[in-house]
Amino acid sequence: MSSVRCHVAIVGSGAGGGTVAAALAPLVAAGKRVLVLERGPRFLDEDFTGRELDMAPALYADEGGFLTADGTMTLAFARGYGGSTIVYTGTSLIAPRRVIEQWAVPGIDYADLERRSRKYMEENGVQLLPPALVNENNQLFATGAAAAGFHAEQFPLNLRGCRGSSLCNLGCPNAAKQGTNRVQLPRAERMGVEVVTRALVTRLGERRLHVTVSARPAGGKGAEPEWAPGDYEIEAETIVLAGGVLGTTPLLLGSGLPGLPRRLGGGFTCHPAHILVAEHAREITNDVGHPKSFFVDRAEAEGYVLETCMYFPFITAKNLTGFGAGHSTFMQAFPRLQMILVLACDKAVPDNRIAVDRKGRPVVHYRFTDQVIESMVRATRASARIFFAAGALRVHAPSADPPLLEAAEAPRIDQRIDARHFRTGTISISAAHLMGGCAMGRDAASSVTDSRGVVHGLPWLRVADASLFPDSLEINPYLTIMALADRVAEGVLQETAR
Repeated sequence: MSSVRCHVAIVGSGAGGGTVAAALAPLVAAGKRVLVLERGPRFLDEDFTGRELDMAPALYADEGGFLTADGTMTLAFARGYGGSTIVYTGTSLIAPRRVIEQWAVPGIDYADLERRSRKYMEENGVQLLPPALVNENNQLFATGAAAAGFHAEQFPLNLRGCRGSSLCNLGCPNAAKQGTNRVQLPRAERMGVEVVTRALVTRLGERRLHVTVSARPAGGKGAEPEWAPGDYEIEAETIVLAGGVLGTTPLLLGSGLPGLPRRLGGGFTCHPAHILVAEHAREITNDVGHPKSFFVDRAEAEGYVLETCMYFPFITAKNLTGFGAGHSTFMQAFPRLQMILVLACDKAVPDNRIAVDRKGRPVVHYRFTDQVIESMVRATRASARIFFAAGALRVHAPSADPPLLEAAEAPRIDQRIDARHFRTGTISISAAHLMGGCAMGRDAASSVTDSRGVVHGLPWLRVADASLFPDSLEINPYLTIMALADRVAEGVLQETAR
């Protein structure tokens, strides 16, 4: 086993880890060694083929099919240089003031988070999509929302040179999406930060990490690892965990470190989601242009958010209820399908938490509360109204029985779409906004870290990803993760200076 010493070791390279790496790069000029350890590979530009069955196994944990303990919900998260910033759509929203104030974390100031978020919006080229790239799938959503009495807003997106391939969730083939793989990590490396890919952290100890570096498998995507394959023992003055909710929390739970806060693993939230589809009489541009241009925010009033979306045939088929001829008929209408993603703004509850099995692998326990079910039903009703107002012939609604609604049934939406038809295990539910597990707070009795991500009782150990959220954010967490990670890095710099 090889031994390595460094000043800071960062586990993970996504929105949190990539941000910390770039912010700590000045330490290298001062003679300090900074390492980033990424479990996934460093993908090459030519690796992004856009083929669904080719990219999903390469990019996503469990090929995108990681399930909660009871098998009722799929959790999607990526592994690779840049983490899940490789595969998300680029939506860049600042956290609502009411949410941050409800968190009530001592030391967290909304104005400070907003300032840091805006800094990264500028750094990552966040802008509104030009009209030429707004496809009919999105235009129909905006038109239908207005006709149905909803206020649709345009998403700010972190794009430079978008060519409208619509392949965001499979990794942008045109290098347009400005994730940490395109902005923060390359800059950190230019300044001397070392990034090691295919580096799995298997054990966390007192200022130590045990890491196994693996070779690129035959026929696999991505570059060879930067270090020779083998086992390494890394000693670091400071360790920053930024491996995502299902990387950071399980690593801590399996570490056996004495004195870890009892709240560790609790407070998991994820914005449970449905993909809804509606069939139009003519073909529409749904797989050309950016897939996510508009949203309707009903989080505060009704507990849900609606977003435009476009998913490829395999994912679309998985999300349609039923089998056989009816399912096949709807899928054959794919070029005529309009799509909406509905997200419920869930809340941290005691039953929903992260654990580990005997091998240290993550296990997610999640119970759908009555409030979440009602939010998803309300969101589905709203989506049906938008679909029909946009001219759809029929709508597929998982929480209706039967799930297909014809346009003539539009006046009966509230009766047809009902919570009694929301049967987990028989309908497809997914989530990609994984949050919680290492909540920030006042002390070890009520939280896992302080407002700078320092684990209570372990001043050498920090967390810098969405695990820090003490409750659901209600929006895409990307910018908020970066803002909090910026605070974590600032704390490391201040401590080093002292």
